[in-house]
Amino acid sequence: MSTMKNNFKDQDHLYSSWSFSKLMAFFFLLISISYLFYSLRFVSHSYDCDQTPHNPTITHHISFNTPSEEESTPPFEELTNISHIVFGIGASAKLWKQRKEYIKLWWRPNEMRGVVWLEQKVKTEAQNEDFLPPLRISSDTSRFKYKNQKGHRSAIRISRIVSETLRLGMEGVRWFVMGDDDTVFVAENLVKVLQKYDHNQFYYIGSSSESHLQNIYFSYNMAYGGGGFAISYPLAVALEKMQDRCIQRYPGLYGSDDRIQACMAELGVPLTKEKGFHQFDVYGNLFGLLAAHPVTPLVSLHHLDVVEPIFPNMSRVQALKRLNRPMKLDPAGLIQQSICYDKARTWTISVSWGYAVQIFRGIFSAREMEMPARTFLNWYKRADYTAYPFNTRPVSRHVCQKPFVYYLSRAVYDEGANETASQYVRVQQNPECNWKMEDPTQIKVVHVYKKPDPHLWDKAPRRNCCRVRRTKKQGTMVIDVGECKEDELVEL
Repeated sequence: MSTMKNNFKDQDHLYSSWSFSKLMAFFFLLISISYLFYSLRFVSHSYDCDQTPHNPTITHHISFNTPSEEESTPPFEELTNISHIVFGIGASAKLWKQRKEYIKLWWRPNEMRGVVWLEQKVKTEAQNEDFLPPLRISSDTSRFKYKNQKGHRSAIRISRIVSETLRLGMEGVRWFVMGDDDTVFVAENLVKVLQKYDHNQFYYIGSSSESHLQNIYFSYNMAYGGGGFAISYPLAVALEKMQDRCIQRYPGLYGSDDRIQACMAELGVPLTKEKGFHQFDVYGNLFGLLAAHPVTPLVSLHHLDVVEPIFPNMSRVQALKRLNRPMKLDPAGLIQQSICYDKARTWTISVSWGYAVQIFRGIFSAREMEMPARTFLNWYKRADYTAYPFNTRPVSRHVCQKPFVYYLSRAVYDEGANETASQYVRVQQNPECNWKMEDPTQIKVVHVYKKPDPHLWDKAPRRNCCRVRRTKKQGTMVIDVGECKEDELVEL
């Protein structure tokens, strides 16, 4: 019996030992198969990632969701032109009689749209109605607070001109352009500037003051209303919705343009600067600023009642009428500076096309010549040259270094040659100079020939080049102005 028990124990032990071995073998086999499967999957995945044939699947998936060429092409939209712009002109009834003459210089009744906004009715003359925008009376602003002791509450009325013009419901408007009754616009250049921007986006376009102190007092982020500024249509819509609430939050501000900028700040829209809008916060003679205009289209002139006439020996309006002739012939090139040398006589020549030509004895670098000469005074008359937000150079005190200035006398267009011919004459005498070099006094007239370039501002900004042309005609200098040729630069 005990022997049988021992045999059963041995069998049980053997069975138990075999079962354990079988279990361990099965376990190791399972691990091996799992590891092998994982390794094969990893290698296969790595191989696929390195192969380019995988890309067509992705490309096919993307192309499935991409619209057809016809669907993705945006509908044709014509370039911005003058019909897409509506002007809002802030005017004063007290000054209307003389300042309407400035508006008549640039306004085109059959092409332009806009409104002159006044605080009260003015006496109108039938012969003027065809040459001016329609007149309207601004709405009452007595409910708005105004607490600036140095300003005038008319600023509130003027700040709401864009919103009031929007409410007139004109169709096809892309831009609202604000200006004063003593602002003169160069329409073609204004259009060219606005063509650069998407009118469906929020844009607030203008420029700062020529006075650093003015910019500090108000803001470098503010477009000055006298120089003019442009607001895109959707931004004007957004402004109109909130402007009255916004104005109430700023009773202490001085003017209209700082109120506009305050509302722009609340809307989160910065100023897009275009240097061709000119506030002209200066006194005296604009010659230095106009003779060295920055390389940008001339868009506007302001404070024309404050500065001297831009041409000597005539009234302000007469002077602007003279500028109108080259403005019509080649607006893109108007007052654009070119610099060159008369190498034979060692003279420096600066041409401000359509305005003036200067001849200097000696050689001045282009770097010097592109700086405006300080023929003007700061808006704060006690301020010195450091009170300008741009570089300037002093007017030379040495009699031999004073320029010989020739002002525009006439300009014509030659259709056969496709070029303009402008003539400049000297109207002021220069003091005697004892330098032993050829004297520009002998030059009485300067003729400048230039081909109009309506696409000038479609290219990267660059000054035109000028070349002194040989002539046998006594007392005459002849200059060609045009696009710089390959490798052409201002050097001796």
